[in-house]
This record gives sequence, C-alpha cells and structure tokens, in this order.
Amino acid sequence: MRILIVGGSDAGISAALRIRELDRATEVSVLLADDFPNWSICGLPYYLSGETPRWQSLAHRTEFDGIDVLRSHRVESIDPTLHRVTAATKDRRIELSYDRLILGTGAVPVRPDLPGINLPGVYVLHTMNDALTVNDALETRPEARTAVIIGAGYIGLEMAEALAHRGLKVTVISRSNPVFPTVDAAFGRAMEEELERHDVRILVGCSVTAVERLQGSLRVCHGIGLGEAADLVIVATGTRPDTRLARDAGLALGQNGAITVDRAMRTSASDVFAAGDCVQTWHRMLERDAWLPLGTTSHKQGRIAGETALGGNRLFEGSVGTQVVKLFDLVMARTGLLDREALAAGFDPLTVESQAWDHKAYYPGARELRVRITGDRQTGRLLGAQIIGPWKAEVAKRIDIYATALFHTMSVDGVNDIDLSYAPPFSSPWDPVQIAAQAWSARQTLGTPS
Repeated sequence: MRILIVGGSDAGISAALRIRELDRATEVSVLLADDFPNWSICGLPYYLSGETPRWQSLAHRTEFDGIDVLRSHRVESIDPTLHRVTAATKDRRIELSYDRLILGTGAVPVRPDLPGINLPGVYVLHTMNDALTVNDALETRPEARTAVIIGAGYIGLEMAEALAHRGLKVTVISRSNPVFPTVDAAFGRAMEEELERHDVRILVGCSVTAVERLQGSLRVCHGIGLGEAADLVIVATGTRPDTRLARDAGLALGQNGAITVDRAMRTSASDVFAAGDCVQTWHRMLERDAWLPLGTTSHKQGRIAGETALGGNRLFEGSVGTQVVKLFDLVMARTGLLDREALAAGFDPLTVESQAWDHKAYYPGARELRVRITGDRQTGRLLGAQIIGPWKAEVAKRIDIYATALFHTMSVDGVNDIDLSYAPPFSSPWDPVQIAAQAWSARQTLGTPS
C-alpha cells in the first residue's frame, strides 16, 4: 500500500512516523513545499532573538528512516476520484498515485488588505524561510533600530520580546484593548505592563490603515498623529487554515474554512484523511467542532490519521484549548473556557481570581501567582482556568493540572482531592491550583457576583 502525505510539519510527520511504527511494509511519502521537514515553527522567535543562535537546532529530526521525504514538491492539485496528486518542483511536474492520502497543509498567515503591506521591509513570520529572511534583514542592516509589530496575539508578543532582546526599539499595535484578547482583560493588562517594563511601546484599540515608505525606512499609519516610523515591520494578524487543495478537490469545509473531519480524521472523500491546523477540531467541552490551531493538537491528530489510514479505529479525544506563552519574565497560560465563552455556550459561569505563592514563602525565591478559575454556578463543574506569574514558577505545569481536570469533567471542588506533590521549595500542602479552587467554592457558596 502507498500512503502520500501532503505537508511535512507536525501533523504530516507525526502521521508518517506512526505509519512506520505500525507497518513497515507500507510505502510512505511526504510531499513538502519547502526544504524544512519537521521543524519547530514555535521556536522561530527564539532563533530571531538570538537565544537559539543556530537555526539548525530547531529541527526535531534530520533522519526519516523508511519515509520518503520529497522536499520542494509543491502540490498543485488532488484528484480523489483517480487517487492522484499532481506536484511541481523547480523544473518539472509529476503525478503520484496513492491508496491513502493524508493532508497536513497547516495554516497560512493572514495579510491584511492594506496599502503598502507588501513593501520591502514588511514581513510575516510563519515558516523557516520567513525566519531566515527576517534574520538576514537584521544582520545586513546593522543600522536598523526600530520595529513595529502589527498584531498582539501569540506571535506578535513573542516577536516583541525577541526583537527587544535583540536590541531594537519595539512598538506593538493592537486592535484589541488590552492586548492578547484570548485571556481576560485583567491578565491582558498585566501583559501590557510587562511589555512596558521592558520598554516596548503599546498602542491598543488601534487599527493600521497603511504602510508607507519614509526616507529609506517605513511608516506604519494608524490615524493617530503621524504614525510609527520603523526599520522593520512584522505582520502578526493571525492565521487561517490552508485548505485550497481540499476545497479545489471538493472536500467538505466547515468553520473558518477548515476541513471537516470526523474524530478518526476522515474527510468527506474516500481514502483521504486530514489533521492539524487545516482541520476542524473536536472541542471536548463544547462537544462540537471548532478551529483550534495548536501544535500539540496537530501531533495528536497526525498520529491518529496515520493509524486510521492503516485501518485503525482510534479516535481523537478532543481539545480543551490549553495554551501558554512566555513574555519576558512573565508567563500566561489558559485552558478551557473564559467566562464570556462559557456564557455563550449556555453555562452559568462564575469567575474568581485569587493569589498564592508558588512555594512556601519562607523558602527563598517565592513568587506570587494570579489564578482565575471559571466554574458553573449551578453544577460546580470546572469550566476553565487562567494563570499568570513569573516564568520560573511552573505556570505551564500548573495549568496542565486544570487541563487534566477539564479532560475528565471534574468539579472545581474536586481539584482539591487531587494528590499533588509537596515540599517547601516547590509548593505548599495546598498547591495554588487548589487554593484557587477553594476561593471559587467559597464565592459560589456566598452567591456573590464575580
């Protein structure tokens, strides 16, 4: 049997590796549009900051035993009826037949339709080639001192840290107020304070109208004053699923234009599967599909797509949207639903914030964490959590406790029963995640508003 995989990032390579684990007789080929299979795209800001100086170290692996990786093979079309893929290289066009096909085409950056958005010096950051281009621009223009970042989501804020670390004066322009609208406003403001503490200028509630040339550099216009002068502009206004091939092949698409799949990663076409940022994702709490582009999800879905292509019956168990971001000395993490999301989903949410030390205050280096828990007033069910605190305070691992609780439909009060480790340098007898659960239960009992 021959299985073709389109896309060589998280989902595609995970599918290929799983196929090889289960059946070494199956012929597996991965078609890759560029020359960088299985690279850590999430690591690009840390390469550009200089903290990871060798871009080669971002490769998850360089050997693919038994997997035919066809680099620089851009797929042009798919014919599900004839089980055939047409791909183009620099100097030829080829047709490849398949018994099973897995699509892992991922997502593509959104470029706003603005005057000057394609000027030299304006960049997106999504691929290794993008990162190498930006790095080359910085190294060949040592006089570059200022950068403007359009967008204040994950990539925008991580790039603000990266360029500031590299010595540039950075301005972030955010349409939302405050920045980072995927968390509660109180935490968004805390992230703004961290940016400003590191001399990053923030413009919130501000829309860019154009990018113009300005005497050898650029100016980002936003309708307030004369705009922002910049030697470098990064566009980080989000992504969308890359589903052109699927659409043209007649596959069913759903929310945000993502490919419709079942929980075994089957598409609407026979013998065609899909996984990763290009597909709809089963949201475990909402019990419906959503578009949740996350690397962790892509790895899981790719593995399942590989199993299903071989006739397996494993299902994707769903996502609760667990995410984390580091911003200078601060970490923000969330999982599950925000208060407004829970309300829209028909719950009766109550959100309560509490503070606690990450370990016993008498042991040196104790740091304060802010924890926001969202639960259902009527049932006590845990609906979501957010944590913000210093990046050495195990924020990421603590949000994973809540993610595990959400995965198993636990109550807020049930978090108190989890047997967590304790020693004074690491935590307290009641960990901050449990102290926050107790604060929520106390507020629920009182029946007072959040």
